[in-house]
Amino acid sequence: MDICRRRNRETRMITLRPAARTDIPLLKAWDKEAHVQFSDPKGSDGSGWEWDAQIGAGWEGFWEFMAELDGQPIGFVQVIDPQIEQSQYWGPMEAGFRALDIWIGPADMLGKGYGSQMMSLALSFCFSDPEVHTLLIDPLINNTDAHRFYQRCGFSPVGVRDFDGDLCLVHELKRAQWAEKEATYA
Repeated sequence: MDICRRRNRETRMITLRPAARTDIPLLKAWDKEAHVQFSDPKGSDGSGWEWDAQIGAGWEGFWEFMAELDGQPIGFVQVIDPQIEQSQYWGPMEAGFRALDIWIGPADMLGKGYGSQMMSLALSFCFSDPEVHTLLIDPLINNTDAHRFYQRCGFSPVGVRDFDGDLCLVHELKRAQWAEKEATYA
């Protein structure tokens, strides 16, 4: 169910599949797209995303997906368990959290509802684990389009946080909020 949907969007369906090593050249190309650089300036020079090291590494608490439209990759979703993932980006965390990163690669795929479908699939994946109670996402403080999108998907802002020099407006989505919104669209 697409809980982030908007009216008058295309009805073509997005699927998620595990990211593979063969996706690395495409991910590196997407890092150079202006809208991707705006959402993650550290990714533009390769310092923020270590594709060669992380794709297919099988790290514990780390899931990476390619979003596909009609079998063609158009986006990326990363889910981490911040309690156990190796970078400890979020700092010490209790069990039951997941953190997300999500973006569309090709600029011509923006604004068509595909991000909403990707997010709905990611939320369903995260909450399929009954132990997960809260999802986190950390858009840059100046990325107001992302703030609106995440809030439309049910996330609530919880505060500003500095992650390695990047000021982010952290948002969270509790299981109960997700279930209520999911029921609305059932």
